[in-house]
Amino acid sequence: MTTASDVWHITSVSDAARARTAAARLAAAAGAPALERARFLTALTQRLRHCLAQGGADVVVTTEQPSPDTERRVRVDVRPAGPSADGGPPWQFTLTCHRPVEQTGTGHLADADGTELAEGLLAADEETAAALDRLDELEELVRFHREELHQTNQGVLALHAELDAASRAQRELLDAERVARTEAENARRLLTFLTTASAVVTTSLDHEDILRRLPRLLVPDYADHVDIWLFDEEEVPHHGERPAAAVTAARTGRPQHAADHPGGLPGVEDHPPSVLSPTRPLLCVPLTARGVLGVLTLTAPGPRFDPDTGVMLLELARRLAIALDNARRYEQHRDTAEALQRAQLTELPACQGMSLAARYLPATHGLNIGGDWYDAFTQPDGSVLAVIGDVTGHGLRAAVIMGQLRTALRAYAVEGDSPARILTRLHHMLRHQQPELYATAVIARFRPGDTEVVWAAAGHPPAVVRSPEGEVRILDTKPGVMLGVPLAYEYEDHVVRIQPGSTVALYTDGLVERRAHGIDPGIDRLAHALAALSPAELEDLDACADSLLKPMLHDSERDDDICLLLCRTGPEEAQSCR
Repeated sequence: MTTASDVWHITSVSDAARARTAAARLAAAAGAPALERARFLTALTQRLRHCLAQGGADVVVTTEQPSPDTERRVRVDVRPAGPSADGGPPWQFTLTCHRPVEQTGTGHLADADGTELAEGLLAADEETAAALDRLDELEELVRFHREELHQTNQGVLALHAELDAASRAQRELLDAERVARTEAENARRLLTFLTTASAVVTTSLDHEDILRRLPRLLVPDYADHVDIWLFDEEEVPHHGERPAAAVTAARTGRPQHAADHPGGLPGVEDHPPSVLSPTRPLLCVPLTARGVLGVLTLTAPGPRFDPDTGVMLLELARRLAIALDNARRYEQHRDTAEALQRAQLTELPACQGMSLAARYLPATHGLNIGGDWYDAFTQPDGSVLAVIGDVTGHGLRAAVIMGQLRTALRAYAVEGDSPARILTRLHHMLRHQQPELYATAVIARFRPGDTEVVWAAAGHPPAVVRSPEGEVRILDTKPGVMLGVPLAYEYEDHVVRIQPGSTVALYTDGLVERRAHGIDPGIDRLAHALAALSPAELEDLDACADSLLKPMLHDSERDDDICLLLCRTGPEEAQSCR
């Protein structure tokens, strides 16, 4: 490290002025920046004034260079030197030399005339002016940066405002999407329920069954209580035990809403609640199909009916009305067909040496009424014709065709035709008079005292024969075509020899056919049931018929009519069959 020092002794204001002037020149020669020189000179001046107040000062100016690779530095130390000096640490300031400087020597500062001092003052003013210009530049730069910072802050605030607005908009969109999703889910739920409930009420043709099912569907999710008030067309709706809103709905044919706070259900009129009305709102919907059938009264499951739920309930009531109307009309149609069919099932004849028993059971559900029949009558030669048949199609029309076939069959039998010839003539008649309907039939001719039975079949299930010893056989000779098919056909007679006391079972397919298993397993079941009859059951042919029906029908509802005709040959006295 290289060092060199100058010492200035300050004893007066003139010395201080000269020291300040020399220090200014030294700082300028060192290439110190204007602001740094200004700070240095201002601090030096204040320190010199402080030291003069104590009697004087020594100013030590040291130039040092720590290493050849580093810049020179000028360190200025000011030490109080007067008699009243406090002996405190010296004031020190260091300048970095950007240019080489020369030492000025030691001892007192050289005397300077007024011109030199004036030049020093002017130089100080110039330095001050330069410093002030630099400060102005810095202030302008600070002002510029402050403006930039302000603009940046404004931009940040605007960005925050935009982000906040975007966040609010996003929240609003999310809320709207959540509401829309909830509404869509609610609509899907209501539509699913409406579809399910509609299927439940429309698949049944029993109006009592419909009335039982509906409350189970609606309570408790959509109604707290359900009341269905049905009345005939001639009935005049009146109060009685019904709410006034229900009577108004029945009389006007318009839905009524009774609640303490009306409104909110589209398409429904508000009805003032009476003092007898329950605390919860009522929705009274007329059941209208071909006229007003009744009123559906629903008690709200909560404080009010949801508007969307109310719309769904109105549509369900409309479908319920159609289902009830269809069920009522079907029941009327079925009852008429069944009455007509039973009226044409005549009593079985009493004949010597032969016993007859018959059963007719209508279907328990569905539209399968009116196509099955049985008949038995004597011919002029003393023989007995036993007939059983089934008309395709159901309802009133099938019952009417069945009656026509029965009448025609008896007319053809009077002429003494054989079973095959009778079936051929029936086939010809049905082809020309009812080309869209078909029928199956079996005709068996019994002669008292004769062991031969002549029979013919037209597409009908085979007869089953049980001997007195319990042996069972099925007369499964291939039958002819169904009656009425668009085909010319001649039926054939078949002869079977049976023992006296044998039982022949004629039946329709409703007894043996099941949708899940077909007809052949049912015929086998009938054969086993006939073989399993006890001697006590065989003594009474009516009891025998009942015993056969029990095992054949216990496992299934009847979706078709059933006819059973039992014929027994033997020496027994004639019996009248019901």
